Amino acid sequence: MSGPPLRVVVCGTGFGRFYVRALRGMPDTFRLSGLLTRGGEYSRRYAEELGVPLYTGPDQLPDDIDAACVVVGSAVSGGAGGELARSLLERGLHVIQEHPVHHDELAEALRLARRNRAIYHLNPFYRHVEPVRRFLAAAGALRRSGPFLFIDATSAIQVLHPLLDILARALGGPRPWALSHPLQADPEVMALAAHAQPYRVLQATVAGVPLTLRVQNQLDPSDGDNHALLWHRLALGTADGVLTLADTHGPVLWHPRLYAPRDEHGRLLTTGPGTEHLDQPATSLLAGTAAPTHREVFDLLWPRALERALTGFAADVRAGTDPMARGQFDLGVCRLWHDTTARLGRPEIIRPDPPRPPTADELGRTALEEIP
Repeated sequence: MSGPPLRVVVCGTGFGRFYVRALRGMPDTFRLSGLLTRGGEYSRRYAEELGVPLYTGPDQLPDDIDAACVVVGSAVSGGAGGELARSLLERGLHVIQEHPVHHDELAEALRLARRNRAIYHLNPFYRHVEPVRRFLAAAGALRRSGPFLFIDATSAIQVLHPLLDILARALGGPRPWALSHPLQADPEVMALAAHAQPYRVLQATVAGVPLTLRVQNQLDPSDGDNHALLWHRLALGTADGVLTLADTHGPVLWHPRLYAPRDEHGRLLTTGPGTEHLDQPATSLLAGTAAPTHREVFDLLWPRALERALTGFAADVRAGTDPMARGQFDLGVCRLWHDTTARLGRPEIIRPDPPRPPTADELGRTALEEIP
């Protein structure tokens, strides 16, 4: 990339540490030039470890700073990230801000960016994770060959915004959409349940495609990053088969539709001419989407995802791209997210114990013992 590295500060040292790791792996594009935090002891030690200044307010930033990564919760999360982003944009700094952001905050940030000739990117993050990227590429190929017939989607409330972002990108955009109220559980059914249903179910249409959306509308207020039963699961159905993102970090599966022709007597044909397609696996793993370990998620997939997000951000800074061109898509997703969360209502408060999942080997051994 032409030009000297962009001098950048990272705001926040929670998830911001992943931004720091990504930035330091891109020395030709970025130079980490400071942290902007509230000034706590951890942040002071971290800044010393990195060998960069620690700032506690936007007014302290030197004039040679080019850009900022705002990795602080916005108003929808009870944080000041939106206010901080606006303050930085008013100074003419380029800003990339971590999701989620309220539609109105996003619109104001985009207006400020255009007014001050700055670049603003909202980063939904998960669209850049490698298995999701491959899922979206495959979804694009399927979309060009024929319509999607249905969508099944499951998410936790903490990561619902990026699920809707992934869905909208797979469909080529979110509009038109319509959402039902959550389906009401049958009292007779629920009376027999050993536990309350953790998911709320919405029937919807997004980009003209029927959608069944299940959301775990539960949250531990003291540990909001944990206790999702799963993060993202998304199945796109076509006349030829179903493409499934089994989990945020893979695998991505292709299930070709099972179909056997019939002979002149109405019997199913499973051999001979016209049955070559039956040699395909009933389910195939898309290349490059095998599930990593959770440690590899933190050490590899997430930093690489941020490198992709930051590369696009830097390219727009160099090109002076109009922030509204990209922002219109993000505005649509934010509006869809706002409408969806309004339908779901306030999350149920939970305080579960940490999970203790068995390994697949342990589970397999136990299962073999149970087989008669």
